[in-house]
Amino acid sequence: MKLEKGGVVVYLGPPATYTHLACIERFGNSIRALPKESIQEVFESVGRGKANYGVVPIENSTEGSVNRTLDMFVDSEVKICGEILSHISHDFLSKTGKAEDIQKIYSHPQAFEQCRQWLRKNFPHVPLVEVVSTAKAAQITTEDPTAAAIAGSFAAHLYGLKVIESQIEDYPNNYTRFLVLDREGAERTGKDKTSILFSIPHLPGSLFRVVKIFSEKEINLTKIESRPIKDKPWEYVFFLDFEGHAEDSHINEAMTELKENVLFLKLLGSYPRSS
Repeated sequence: MKLEKGGVVVYLGPPATYTHLACIERFGNSIRALPKESIQEVFESVGRGKANYGVVPIENSTEGSVNRTLDMFVDSEVKICGEILSHISHDFLSKTGKAEDIQKIYSHPQAFEQCRQWLRKNFPHVPLVEVVSTAKAAQITTEDPTAAAIAGSFAAHLYGLKVIESQIEDYPNNYTRFLVLDREGAERTGKDKTSILFSIPHLPGSLFRVVKIFSEKEINLTKIESRPIKDKPWEYVFFLDFEGHAEDSHINEAMTELKENVLFLKLLGSYPRSS
């Protein structure tokens, strides 16, 4: 995946988020990378042709899926053209570098969850304040000597904060999967993954019939997730990841059969697997 000269990549910002790091990991340091304040803005920038690519988080190995990203796929026409798997390590940062100064702690909700045991042991009575990203937490902390942020070492460097303690995540094998978005999708490589979403009739055995199709075609499912349909109480859409490309013959056959057993089917993209 290459970015032509003058191309733009948008990501969930501000600068120094883990999404920003994933963006650099995929496209390099010399790209024109623009931060967006929300996942929705990343989708909209790509969908309207204002950016060549977008990078958003989709799931964490400790805390599970990023629901806002899943929900955006329902109405958006952007495609998944790649994925990035990044190891996530959190640092405890402040302006003074002194633990005794801390009266409040800022971070993203998922970062708090990934460091829950450490926080309970070291700062059990300090208020936790949720913000839109770990980088935003670092920005806020630069202006308040009584505040601390849970963020990455890149954020500490960029915003001039001091590290009170490093690697405070509860589980060292902490990874986040990011998706790369564009309007075209990706060509077949032979080592691909495909993502779809679908809805099914509210009848006994509906989901079983869908899963059975993949089993009979010997297609390996790697993720299945349900999300509520916003304007239809107790009805759901399902997100499914599986190995293979939509152009593979057995995948194509499975998709044809799938259309006969679902109410709605949307191909989100086929793209190279990260591992």
